[in-house]
Amino acid sequence: MKRYLITGLLIWIPLIITLWVLKVIFDTLDASLLLLPESFQTEHWLGVHIPGLGAVLTVVIVFVTGVFATNFFGARLVLVWHGVLNRIPVVNSIYSSVKQISDTLFSSSGQAFRKALLVQWPHEGMWTIAFLTGTPGGDVVQYVPEDCVSVYVPTTPNPTGGYFVIVARKDVIELEMSVDQALKYIISMGVVPPLPKQ
Repeated sequence: MKRYLITGLLIWIPLIITLWVLKVIFDTLDASLLLLPESFQTEHWLGVHIPGLGAVLTVVIVFVTGVFATNFFGARLVLVWHGVLNRIPVVNSIYSSVKQISDTLFSSSGQAFRKALLVQWPHEGMWTIAFLTGTPGGDVVQYVPEDCVSVYVPTTPNPTGGYFVIVARKDVIELEMSVDQALKYIISMGVVPPLPKQ
């Protein structure tokens, strides 16, 4: 009886959580329709709300923005926009920080989270999986030993929380597993090890 109950839970829990996460994302994207003037909303001219239209609109807006920003005039306008935001106190510090992080994470040339590592944490003799985020910069370089790397050590089962540490490159082991495999391993608390390469 207990075995059947656990088996049923193992089937339903991941499915329900996956559907719930997808619904939250879908509802958030769909809510973008509410930003339009009331006369443009489907309730006004069709008399009924069409689920998913806001999500489609969001994807279209993001795509069109990307297309516009990659041509000459769009790129110039984006530079002007960045310049304006960088001159506004308080907004400047928030915007520039978020922009640097998003550029690093989403840009194809960025190196953040490109490699899974094995590091000793929180002390020597204990090992955990971490992610390479780059090399130390700024004033920090003067105070740390040469040939160090910047590393993000995620917590489990929620990898969005964690620690930023600077480690000597010689104390880091680069793993062959992909970043996705490493994240799954962390989220599962080590229960789902990555499959070996064939």
